[in-house]
Amino acid sequence: MIVNLVDTGWEVIYHRAHALLAAQIAGYWNLQADISYIVEIISAISHHDDLEKEWEGDHLSEAGAPLDFTLDGKLCVEDLRQHINSARYRSRWVALLTAMHVSFLNEGRRKDSKDLDRFLDELEQQQQAWLQEMSLEPAEAKQAYALMRWCDRLSLILCRRNLPEAQRSLEITPGPDQQGYTVMQRADKTVTVEPWPFKPPEFTVHVDATYLKQIAFKDSQELVEQLQSAPVKALVWQLAK
Repeated sequence: MIVNLVDTGWEVIYHRAHALLAAQIAGYWNLQADISYIVEIISAISHHDDLEKEWEGDHLSEAGAPLDFTLDGKLCVEDLRQHINSARYRSRWVALLTAMHVSFLNEGRRKDSKDLDRFLDELEQQQQAWLQEMSLEPAEAKQAYALMRWCDRLSLILCRRNLPEAQRSLEITPGPDQQGYTVMQRADKTVTVEPWPFKPPEFTVHVDATYLKQIAFKDSQELVEQLQSAPVKALVWQLAK
């Protein structure tokens, strides 16, 4: 989960909600560039964080505070394997993009364990097999994943409240056209991206956030109970060219 400290306590955004926001962003992309299988790509974006289950496991820091995902170093190879297998039930395209994302996130952790190394090798072989089965060029898959990663990154910037102050720009990540992009919040609170990659000149996106007044919890069960009963508010951003 994404955890932000606010004046009233904690603002919590579930990872699945962040992924849905990323899918909203993808839906507005200007598809003049030939990006095939856009429905599958948006589906993969929407479900790429289904592995995260904030209602299960331990999600507290040592001090009892809700644990932001950036501080959670736990990694279970079998969970990652099941995550890829689950994606296959939607389509090979969705599984391919999900696998590419898992590889991207974990390649830097090679040598952490032999199990992880074997899994990453298997994942690379499986990606090659899917490309051959679907008669896809690697460049086409890379273009699709670039869109997925770009939308994921912009969603995280919004959800983590990382927009710089004083109308300063922040780099996003290269898009599917290999173009560099930046995001900025104007004085009127509208958000703009340069260069503008979307079809409409303006639109709004939103995500549900849960608000906790309690700062620390005795265990994860108490956290889950509080999350289920805490007030929820929709965060809305207006993007404009």
